[in-house]
Amino acid sequence: MNDEENQPLTLWEMLKSVLSAALGVQSGKNQSRDFSRGKPGHFIILGVLFTAVFVLVIFGIVTLVLHLAGV
Repeated sequence: MNDEENQPLTLWEMLKSVLSAALGVQSGKNQSRDFSRGKPGHFIILGVLFTAVFVLVIFGIVTLVLHLAGV
């Protein structure tokens, strides 16, 4: 086996996987890589953080638009 296949995923690889999963465009190759090398807890934490940031960004955009509309 290759040494790269035994090493845990980097933060960048996990972040790309979470973003790809959120958009629904994760490739089968990357999905199998995630299941073999990734830790579930790391993906859960990144997923929760991504969801919180996404909700806050949407809330900020809606607040800005309503403020600019004078509502």
